[in-house]
Amino acid sequence: MVDRYVPTHGNAGYKVESYDVELDYRVNSNRLSGKATITAFATQALSRFSFDLSGLRVSKVSVNGRRPQRYTQRSGKLYVTANIVDGAEFTVEIQYGGNPKPEDSPWGELGWEELTEGVIVASQPSGAATWFPCNDHPGDKAHYRITITTDSPYEVVANGRLVSRRVKASRTTWVFDQAAPMATYLATVQIGRYDAVDVATSPVTIRGVLPAGQLREFKADFGRQQDMMKLFSRLFGPYPFGGYTVVVTDDDLEIPLEAQGISVFGSNHLDGRRTSERLVAHELAHQWFGNSLTPSNWQHIWLNEGFACYAEWLWSEESRGLTADQQVSKAHSRLKSLPQDLLLSDPGPELMFDDRLYKRGAITLHVLRKHLGDDAFFDLLRTWTKNHRHGSVTTAEFTALATTFSPDEEALRHLFAAWLDSYELPPLPRKR
Repeated sequence: MVDRYVPTHGNAGYKVESYDVELDYRVNSNRLSGKATITAFATQALSRFSFDLSGLRVSKVSVNGRRPQRYTQRSGKLYVTANIVDGAEFTVEIQYGGNPKPEDSPWGELGWEELTEGVIVASQPSGAATWFPCNDHPGDKAHYRITITTDSPYEVVANGRLVSRRVKASRTTWVFDQAAPMATYLATVQIGRYDAVDVATSPVTIRGVLPAGQLREFKADFGRQQDMMKLFSRLFGPYPFGGYTVVVTDDDLEIPLEAQGISVFGSNHLDGRRTSERLVAHELAHQWFGNSLTPSNWQHIWLNEGFACYAEWLWSEESRGLTADQQVSKAHSRLKSLPQDLLLSDPGPELMFDDRLYKRGAITLHVLRKHLGDDAFFDLLRTWTKNHRHGSVTTAEFTALATTFSPDEEALRHLFAAWLDSYELPPLPRKR
């Protein structure tokens, strides 16, 4: 299982069922000690297999409770020599440690990063291996249990339900359980001197975790999340996780980031004037598109970003800003003036986070909406999120489902060919 967009990550021969990651972290020294218990099943007979692990040193490995024949580390991989029969479930326990740091990538530094006071983990698309050994591929989703022990003044946020919080002397142990299948790039740990506040309990529990002294701005800038949640639940289907947490770091962040059940913003996204509200909507929408429905590989990233960008425009319309038609017209005019070298269905690693992909993906959805009509279009989206809830998806699966909602399959095929599979930006359909 290797993604051609990120060929140095991902590993063949097995699928992971669960990760049980136990971390001990010293904030002042940036020292991490970890133990990862990985349960997987072999998709072929194995004599050797590998995990992604970057910048941390392994001290002990066992396979099914026994020492393997051999293990080695090189070039961001942990190689384990052990015989596993085809179809067998096996468990690997790995002890490791060191001073974690982000990994350089074509998209910047990714993974575990020190803040002024704490930690941020931003892994998309290939930073998970900076803090735990894994099969770092978006299509290999698994159950997670994450335990973090750190200094008591710090608040910890990780994916899933907080199972327990135990204080012992000057240190606190936090245990989180993420039952819904999750891709490695969506796993996260956030550590900081934060205060936790309740934002809403209905229709979904929403929490904010932020530095003291920023509550007033937070309430203004994030105050309409409950309304966004209601809108998106109506248009996209039920919220796919048990709760939603927004973390605001004490440091500035260039862009916010999504994780499963969590979004992370920087203090620069707070100003008390809702300046970043479109980003608030964007990150929330990723809980459906990207986190519950995760691309099978990075070629299909428009299924994350195009949908989340379109959710921004739906919220704008709902909150009496620009209508979706106006947003589309504005974005289309800008795209026409830019290079026509992006293929939405296969943008390549260089352009997978290009803003043109976000905007063209959102425009494609609006054109599809005009073709199908509102009732059929939003029924399609709800069916899409229901059929693939907590799964992995491809562009072909989305277009195939869309044809079942169209009275004119031939016209729809031409629509997708023009918007997804052609470089040149098509003109917008004429208004009827």
